[in-house]
Amino acid sequence: MTNPLAPGSLDGLRALVTGSSRGIGADTVSFFAEAGASVVINYRNKEARANKLVDKIVAAGGSAVAIGADLTDPSSVAAMFDTIQSEMGGLDILVMNASGGMESGMAEDYAIQLNRDAQVHLLNAAIPLLGPGSRVVFVTSHQAHFIHSTPMMPEYLPVALSKRAGEDALLEMIPALDAAGIGFVVVSGDMIEGTITATLLERANPGAISSRKDSAGRLYNVSEFAAEIAAAAVEPIPADHTRLVGDVSDFGTA
Repeated sequence: MTNPLAPGSLDGLRALVTGSSRGIGADTVSFFAEAGASVVINYRNKEARANKLVDKIVAAGGSAVAIGADLTDPSSVAAMFDTIQSEMGGLDILVMNASGGMESGMAEDYAIQLNRDAQVHLLNAAIPLLGPGSRVVFVTSHQAHFIHSTPMMPEYLPVALSKRAGEDALLEMIPALDAAGIGFVVVSGDMIEGTITATLLERANPGAISSRKDSAGRLYNVSEFAAEIAAAAVEPIPADHTRLVGDVSDFGTA
């Protein structure tokens, strides 16, 4: 996928992408680095993957650092931002990409902890590092964004409800963000081929992804969706603060 950002267009800027050791987050942070930004690769437990991505970016002439943090642990988030502040002096772009809730062995309320509570805490903790003209991007899915009007497969329902709750809570922060000169945009996409979520859904409900693909006509792949996220970090913010990626004809109103 061609980088939607021009070479040098992010020179001097600093970007953090949560959950960026692999998948959509990794491609997003790579697009930022290729455009000249100094990037932070955040991971929860994939340190080796994160460090490998750092090495790849640095070898290509970019600037990158990997910082581990469990977003559901406030002290871990605080340590991450302390490191960013001391090493980079602040942030210009924050992409809130990390999410979950379908993993095995987690607490019953893990989805709401991560997808709502942790996201609100993360943004509040990031505000002191984000100056006027900075941008925050929250990444979600159509299955979550439209959950109150469009039925969703039961295997994904807890995640969809928690991500929509997180989106709503973050949207309520827009007045405070506006006052600080911080832009905010939601990027929502259909199911994305090649993601861990798609894999888990297919495992729980065989045929789910191919069925959705047949209905939508096509599904974005990881790199294509990452390009939309990267573009949302620099392009004008829509009036409703929402960038819908791909077909939405099968979904109701948000």
